[in-house]
Amino acid sequence: QVQLVESGGGLVQAGGSLRLSCAASRRALSDYAMGWFRQAPGKEREFVGVISRSGDIIHYTDSVKGRFTISRDNAKNRVSLQMNSLKSEDTAIYYCAAASSAYFDTPRTVYEYSDWGQGTQVTVSS
Repeated sequence: QVQLVESGGGLVQAGGSLRLSCAASRRALSDYAMGWFRQAPGKEREFVGVISRSGDIIHYTDSVKGRFTISRDNAKNRVSLQMNSLKSEDTAIYYCAAASSAYFDTPRTVYEYSDWGQGTQVTVSS
């Protein structure tokens, strides 16, 4: 089981940027596809993006394409989510998650992920 800890959340004005980080311990991050999810008040947890174990296959939900970028550094056991041009509708708790998967797979549902961080709050003021 991999332990995940997110950081980097906060309050930002619309149009601003934040960079979230997810640090892993106990297991090597290279064994996992890494996803980012978010959950707004009263809503279900939704997929934001995923990066494969290979690091070169990345998918995003349509609402963040062109604004968010996922990257991973297996040597540092860390994955990041760069968020630019933030909108009020991006306000949510953001979670990173790990999925045991094939090298090029990019799981996109919560059910495919076995390990989750505690989440970090992102609030975008309009």
